[in-house]
Amino acid sequence: YLNAAVCVTKKPSRLGLVNATVQDDFAYTHAILYNQIHNFAAFLPWHRYYVMVYEKALRDCGYTGTAMYWNWVNDWAAPSKAAVWHNVTGFGGNGVETNPNDIRKRVIDGPFKNWRPQFWHSSVQPHALSRDWSTAQNGDPELRGAFYSPTAMVPVNAKTVFDEFRAALEDGPHAAVHGGVGAADDNRGLGDMGFNNASPSDPLFFLHHTQVDRLWWLWQQQNPSARTMEYNGNSPSLPDGSNGPPVSLNDKLPMGGLAAEGVVRDYMDVKSAKLCYKY
Repeated sequence: YLNAAVCVTKKPSRLGLVNATVQDDFAYTHAILYNQIHNFAAFLPWHRYYVMVYEKALRDCGYTGTAMYWNWVNDWAAPSKAAVWHNVTGFGGNGVETNPNDIRKRVIDGPFKNWRPQFWHSSVQPHALSRDWSTAQNGDPELRGAFYSPTAMVPVNAKTVFDEFRAALEDGPHAAVHGGVGAADDNRGLGDMGFNNASPSDPLFFLHHTQVDRLWWLWQQQNPSARTMEYNGNSPSLPDGSNGPPVSLNDKLPMGGLAAEGVVRDYMDVKSAKLCYKY
């Protein structure tokens, strides 16, 4: 898996981005579509499709295994000790200050230590891969672990309406992992996984979002007949700030040229013809 993920950071851009790689393609696409795919119902099916497209990129680099996820619920009490940070069998650790003039903390170990993302949000800003872990505060674990503890997951999983579950998952544990890995303690967002629309610049993004997808699948399995195709909520806000129209299973899932445009209904059931996988 790691060898293929490194390969993705080296393959030339398929979107024609200058001095960029396939990994940059994923980051740029996520950045330009950000406001359409976050804080609305499409968050879950869009990222399910997106993670599948990344798995295809891994296979183009010779990977023959399955998609992988980081179950951060198991590591909530001491996230910095998680196996995912191992410098040989994992993704490398936290960033460090290697240059006082560099506002970001560079990742200096692991397989991605030489990876230089091209984008910050949707603008060209070449930089070393960066992480900026949050520290333990007020008795809460580091990396904002309290937000994805088993206790914190109880009210998330207790939601009985799709869009209420989506909002609780997206705004709670999902956001906490992004912030914990990439945004230190002051919301600067100076790690690639932090408050950065191009957060897929960090290959760890895909382990994180496969876990998010797994949690959605587990929620669906609580009542498969009702929840597998349950999809509700609003579309992105209109220009005047009012809510967009109600969503539909026929809504499109744009992929910015990375892959063909999808349709929501095709990405609700992991056993569908478009997906065909299980956890």
